Amino acid sequence: MASSRLKVWLLYVVLVSALGGFLFGFDSGVISGCEQAIQGEYSLSPFGHGFTVSVALIGTVIGAFGVGRPSDRLGRKISLIILGFMFLISAAGCALAPDWITLVVMRGLGGLAIGGASVVVPLYIVEIAPGPVRGRLVAVNQLNIVLGILVSYISNYAAAMAIDRQTCVCAWCGHFAQWFTESEIALESIKWRLMLGVESFPAILFILLLFTIPESPRWLVRAGRKEEALDVLRRIGDPEPAATLANIEETLASVHAGENVPLFQKKYLWPIFLAWAVAMFNQLSGINAINYYAPRIFEQFIGPHAALAATVGLGSVNLLFTILAFFFIDRYGRRALLMFGAVGTTLMHFIAAWQISLGAGACAPIAIAAILGFIAFFGISQGAVIWVFISEIFPNAVRAKGQALGSFTHWTMCTLISWAFPVVASLSPSSGSYAFGFFGCMTMLQFFFAWKLMPETKGGTIETLEKEILK
Repeated sequence: MASSRLKVWLLYVVLVSALGGFLFGFDSGVISGCEQAIQGEYSLSPFGHGFTVSVALIGTVIGAFGVGRPSDRLGRKISLIILGFMFLISAAGCALAPDWITLVVMRGLGGLAIGGASVVVPLYIVEIAPGPVRGRLVAVNQLNIVLGILVSYISNYAAAMAIDRQTCVCAWCGHFAQWFTESEIALESIKWRLMLGVESFPAILFILLLFTIPESPRWLVRAGRKEEALDVLRRIGDPEPAATLANIEETLASVHAGENVPLFQKKYLWPIFLAWAVAMFNQLSGINAINYYAPRIFEQFIGPHAALAATVGLGSVNLLFTILAFFFIDRYGRRALLMFGAVGTTLMHFIAAWQISLGAGACAPIAIAAILGFIAFFGISQGAVIWVFISEIFPNAVRAKGQALGSFTHWTMCTLISWAFPVVASLSPSSGSYAFGFFGCMTMLQFFFAWKLMPETKGGTIETLEKEILK
């Protein structure tokens, strides 16, 4: 009975921290339902439109790059609380933005929070999770990211339908719409503001629940609070808390409390390369170009309202296959999943490129099936693997900085691709095929990277992994 309670408590701690992943996903996905309305309201050029969508991504790059050292100084828990408030301010600020500049600033703040969450959430989970279930527990973060994306799609569709019909069962939404109507703001403006403002509610819940979970035991050891760390290890059900504490102390023996250990040293070059490559290929697959512009992509095959509804199907497929990855990642390992997914995503990209190249004569079912197939293969492989793998390969002394480097690479590539995608797609009705062909070539390269270079990291403690990767 005691063991069962410990497992429930560990799962609760992971789920609460992974709400940061939910906000990450929601904030990333919600823009797909807003981007065309925002472009129309502010009469944005393709470049300005791409910037408006990508400004949050610029924020993620800065947030990911800058959060490593603060999370080492303040702790993982305090860092998550700060990020929660940033999500809240961003969501409310976007909903109430009086002009385009304010909107851009608030979206940038949300991007800072996303970048920070992409580092601190998996970092916290990997530092608190026992070895045999570490992959699955860190994958809960990805599951929440995907769930957040799906909920943002559903929320966007519901908000659009409610405003279009000028009815809403939610009293808050009704008051929100009435307030803006009285301010003589067009219904399309109300619609996208409502879509962006909904995120305030999960942000508040995240902030409140964070006060109920403990600090990372590995951060506590680094801060010289060993008794607290031992207590946390016992509370989360570590089978040998004293031995785990001793192993943590051994890996941190050369690090004094509060000491800043530089990441860029010769002995860390291999994990740095691995993190860079996995993060780069993740975005070169085109996942966020599809997530951000899904309604626009689908619209050329089906109508605008059907396209918005189709994104719900896209999010559902992503969630389903991410759940499957949850069961496979500790059984088959990170490397096998990545190789399997690379084969599938390559095939799906080439099929989509072929259909888009046909323009108006394309077969909608084949094109949509290929895009959904890509999402399925991505969800069961790259989507689940990236944050688990990057959080495992760095030593305790520099894990936060290593995680930040991987996330920084991920968001830098995401920003470039998401900014360039609408520019490329606008060149001609069939020019999107070039983008999908490029993504297919990149996932093909990823297969060879995973096959020839990528080590397997499943099982064992992160301290044993540290010794294997650095040997």
